[in-house]
Amino acid sequence: MSVDITTVKRVARLARIAVSEEDAARMTGELNTILGFVEQLNEVDVRDVEPMTSVTPMAMKKREDIVTDGNKAADIVANAPATEENFFLVPKVVE
Repeated sequence: MSVDITTVKRVARLARIAVSEEDAARMTGELNTILGFVEQLNEVDVRDVEPMTSVTPMAMKKREDIVTDGNKAADIVANAPATEENFFLVPKVVE
């Protein structure tokens, strides 16, 4: 995949970035270099490589996944101007 100057200008316009002709020409080369590097990475066979979280081996810290209500409902609504059964009461805004 390669990028031309028209694509660079279009992306700059979509990103609301002011790019001069000179900068657009320079960015075209830079983006093509980056995309070439990404294409090289896609050629690497990683089927037998285990996913890693770090370059140094370490065990992931895990916790037991328990669903609770947090037992904080009363604390959460304590400063609300109006509540009912641990829910916030708000004025009706749509008729």
